[in-house]
Amino acid sequence: MRQIGVCLSPKVSLWFENLSSSLLLGLNLMEVDGGRILKVSSGAQSIPRHSRKHKAFYQFTQQSLPACKPVLTPAWVITTFLLMGVIFIPIGLITLHASENVVEIVDRYDTECVPEAFRSNKVAYIKDNSIPKNCSRYLKVYKHMKAPINIYYQLDNYFQNHRRYVKSKNDRQLLHGLGYNDTGSCKPEESNNGLPIVPCGLIAWSLFNDTYTLIRGRSELKVNRKNIAWKSDRDHKFGKSVYPFNFQNGTLMGGGKLHPRIPLSDQEDLIVWMRTAALPSFRKLYGRIEEDLNADDVVVVNVTNNYNTYSFGGKKKLILSTTGWLGGKNNFLGLACTSVGSSSIFISIVFLLLHMKNPRIL
Repeated sequence: MRQIGVCLSPKVSLWFENLSSSLLLGLNLMEVDGGRILKVSSGAQSIPRHSRKHKAFYQFTQQSLPACKPVLTPAWVITTFLLMGVIFIPIGLITLHASENVVEIVDRYDTECVPEAFRSNKVAYIKDNSIPKNCSRYLKVYKHMKAPINIYYQLDNYFQNHRRYVKSKNDRQLLHGLGYNDTGSCKPEESNNGLPIVPCGLIAWSLFNDTYTLIRGRSELKVNRKNIAWKSDRDHKFGKSVYPFNFQNGTLMGGGKLHPRIPLSDQEDLIVWMRTAALPSFRKLYGRIEEDLNADDVVVVNVTNNYNTYSFGGKKKLILSTTGWLGGKNNFLGLACTSVGSSSIFISIVFLLLHMKNPRIL
């Protein structure tokens, strides 16, 4: 079969190209985006285009939106790490200094306050109401303590963050009293002898009930037990006209008792206790001493060792502590800032040496 070749002049070839372009523009070109057909008409022709919304979506999926894309040159990286070190190390040293200025006395008394005869069976000792629970501890002040001096009790190995424990309360009952009898969340301490308990639940039932009396020399130190709870809790979470009712009247006794004629909003021991801790070791504010303690003073603390931590291997501690502009004694923030700053300077030096060995030119 013969093949016939046709030679076209340049004018004819140009005419064919224009004709092809016209035919293509006359067709309905469709573009499918996400299952939708989009067409934009322009005169007699139909030209497909993305809508503004779909264009932004397309740019987002293709990661082509405008963005800041800094070029991390060696000079920028080294300078950044160096600046981090220069900023964080002074902050860490300042916070460490503030923490070291806080004077703190810690005394663990749960073991020492058990008589020798009951050291092998501490649970029997704490459950026997016929045995006196009084104990005296001697705390020596090693540095001047400026008022106000906070008194804390600390519990270790006590999981207030357990799910069932945290849920065992009724916030509406705490605020409105017996008007809310739906206390199913308070199990197993929702009622006693057919009557509701106010406040109900395991948190209130296990209220801490050790007491402390502090004596310096021949005079008793006055402990201020007001304003130890958060103001927001006193005003908005505990009712001013809600009084304890049928509380700690069962056969199974928990922790401390509440005065039946004082509203819950004024019983700040309860308010402090019911703000549950997130960690198994925690401190709660007991009161404040409103006068200074001098160096070498000896404070006698008469402890009433009522609270049972022996059943679960817990620990009890008494803390006297001043406060600084950052709060109590805690070295974590200062150590963290110092570590971050030191690591940043070390990394900047390493990068600088590597850059000097193998310079990068941009």
